[in-house]
Amino acid sequence: MLTMRQRARHAIVLAIALAAGFAAFFVSRALLEPEPAPPPALKPAVIPEVRPDVTLADREGKPRALSEWDGKPLVINFWATWCAPCRREIPMLNALAREKAAEGLEVIGIAIDFREEVLKYLESNPIAYTVLIGEQDGMDAARAFGMESIGLPFTAFTDRQGRIATIHVGELHRPQADVILAAVQALDAGEIDMAAARERIRDGLAKLDPAS
Repeated sequence: MLTMRQRARHAIVLAIALAAGFAAFFVSRALLEPEPAPPPALKPAVIPEVRPDVTLADREGKPRALSEWDGKPLVINFWATWCAPCRREIPMLNALAREKAAEGLEVIGIAIDFREEVLKYLESNPIAYTVLIGEQDGMDAARAFGMESIGLPFTAFTDRQGRIATIHVGELHRPQADVILAAVQALDAGEIDMAAARERIRDGLAKLDPAS
């Protein structure tokens, strides 16, 4: 007989797996149809203008609010230990956190997973940036970012004012991160406004090799 905790775990995994399954269906259909409609499960319903101030526990169990990093550009990556694309992103995010630290950039990983699974994973897979952990509250945090259908991974990029420049859904690659961060840097420098930053991100990502 399953315990309440096991049933809760299965419910969380099932919810995200169903979202991922629908996403896979739409992607596979896209390969067969010349002009498919945009898959709703692959995009946030509404991207908030400003980063929501969610609070989750860190590795030591201490509650940490995202407002702690006010005044810094942020890369907020939602992931889980059982998610293969999420795991593939981690070395790139580690490098990004190290290389951009002098510029004030902070990378924050939000694990929508069970605490014991995340801590066990971190023992053998070091993550150099802040990791916050949540089960149901992690899913609530994802929804606060506009993700009604939660497919992992996804990554939000914010400027120094806490405004969300874009949310990248799916595995993030370094060329994509560089395009987005260049636009955020220009935004923070006052060279462009948010509308221009978002246009620059769209155009820059469109020019990349789809495999990037």
